[in-house]
Amino acid sequence: MNGQYTPSLMHTLDNPLQTSLPKLTLRFYEVVNHRNDYSHLYPFENVFLYLYQNFSAVEKKCLDCGEIIHGRTDKKFCSDQCRNNYNNRLNRDTNNFVRNVHGLLRKNRRILADLYIEGKLKVHKDALFALGYNFSFFTHVIESSKGVKFHYCFEYGYCEAGNEFVEIKMNSQYLDYQ
Repeated sequence: MNGQYTPSLMHTLDNPLQTSLPKLTLRFYEVVNHRNDYSHLYPFENVFLYLYQNFSAVEKKCLDCGEIIHGRTDKKFCSDQCRNNYNNRLNRDTNNFVRNVHGLLRKNRRILADLYIEGKLKVHKDALFALGYNFSFFTHVIESSKGVKFHYCFEYGYCEAGNEFVEIKMNSQYLDYQ
């Protein structure tokens, strides 16, 4: 190169609209390899000037929608909506599991509450099952002093009453804890 700049390099630096960052990087790598002649370091000053004037070449993009981010340099999202969308998408699996379990618990509670309010204190297990009750989901178990275990779904619970029947009970102490 002998201290002269190649026309393609000057063309690349003078007309930034017709270039891209990878071309610039390749050109500067070639210039750095000529270590004996310091006149080749001048193009580096042009790179920084080019990047400073055309900041869009290094602007960050929103992690959710891909839009260019304006403002603080450490921003990751262009808006609160994009931030919420991104985090909701990340937590969707765990939130779905919790939502499904909570839905089953609410359904079990509603079934027990409806039967208790109607005055049906002894019900066959098949009747509960037919209403959609899931015996695998309950909030807590209380064992009485007589050794009877009550499976509660919030404040409503049941215990085995023999012959596939269950006895429904409401625990008023549960409401006092709140």
